[in-house]
Amino acid sequence: MTIHLLSPIDLGEERWRAQRKGSMRLGTKVLGLGCAGLAVALLPTLGQAQSDPAALTAVAVHINRTPKQSWPGYGIYLGNGLILTAAHVAGDVAQTKPHVVIAGQDLPATLVKQGSLEGVDLTLLSIDGTKLPVGLQMRRTPLCDHPPIAGQGVVVAIPEGTAPSKVLPRQAIPADLRGRFDTAIADVATTGNSGSGVFDAGRLCLMGIMSRKISVSSIPFKVGAPVRTIDIAKYFVPAAQIKAFIPDNVSF
Repeated sequence: MTIHLLSPIDLGEERWRAQRKGSMRLGTKVLGLGCAGLAVALLPTLGQAQSDPAALTAVAVHINRTPKQSWPGYGIYLGNGLILTAAHVAGDVAQTKPHVVIAGQDLPATLVKQGSLEGVDLTLLSIDGTKLPVGLQMRRTPLCDHPPIAGQGVVVAIPEGTAPSKVLPRQAIPADLRGRFDTAIADVATTGNSGSGVFDAGRLCLMGIMSRKISVSSIPFKVGAPVRTIDIAKYFVPAAQIKAFIPDNVSF
């Protein structure tokens, strides 16, 4: 068995729109790291938002690089003009000069703090919050203050919709990946990809930001037979790491 760490690079939204009635199904593209066995593919009212999982789409955003990439990047609006996404979605902000698409507006973003794929896969951006609708200006996305629990229900949100899933037990993660990639969900094919938000299904607090896909590849006994790859989980950067990542002088 060969273990692959995959960081989804999202494809276009056409697949979403074509399959939205049945499930939240998105395509992925894989980027290789070049090392054996390892790859990194890589507005509702405030009251309604606190009780309706579908309202989470209002705080889910698109992240577009300059020039615009062929795949949609995702992020979550925290409030006070702050946008959180996966570091590999925004890339090197000085070079990619990302824009945030939110509430029908395309707004330039400035860097607050940049992480890295091999470190903490998070980047915090800022937009001019005064340009947002009043409902979003008032909106805040709370971070969960409790660690994920195996079997716990979650909702994954992107601008086009939401999808349910659940937290996997630590034992479901391959042994050599445990310790770093313990926070993961099931339902790989039907949930959002890199930068999308993982929310507690009950409290609707932000539990994490989607970062990677974990797949297992089996090497066939027959020579020339294709290698079979099975997606088993999606790893998300948990709220505890998000809290530690956000600078002390930044509030939302």
